[in-house]
Amino acid sequence: MTIRRLAEESRLSGATVGGGLVFLAGQVAEDTSLDAEGQTADILRQIDALLAEAGTDKRALLSVTVVLADIADAAAMNRAWDRWLDPASKPARMTIQAPLVEPDWRVEITGVALAPRDPA
Repeated sequence: MTIRRLAEESRLSGATVGGGLVFLAGQVAEDTSLDAEGQTADILRQIDALLAEAGTDKRALLSVTVVLADIADAAAMNRAWDRWLDPASKPARMTIQAPLVEPDWRVEITGVALAPRDPA
């Protein structure tokens, strides 16, 4: 089996592709000065870019987990999510509250998507 690693950093890959799936690492905002809605929009742009690099897009998302540092930010996160979401291709989603590694991170999102078929 072949595994592709995308957006590699010192400790992790931004995404891995294998077994017909794309696994997203937890994505956080590049601009941490933004509120939860802005951070969510920033993260969703990153997810779009990673999925494009993997050869797919948000319509192939199967499952998404959203972690909020403060569950009170759920409405703000959902505003950005609703603008981004393809209503014909909603993934399964879970939203939880948990402490995030950096205090300025308000949102972290991970997910799993179908990968394009390898050309034969």
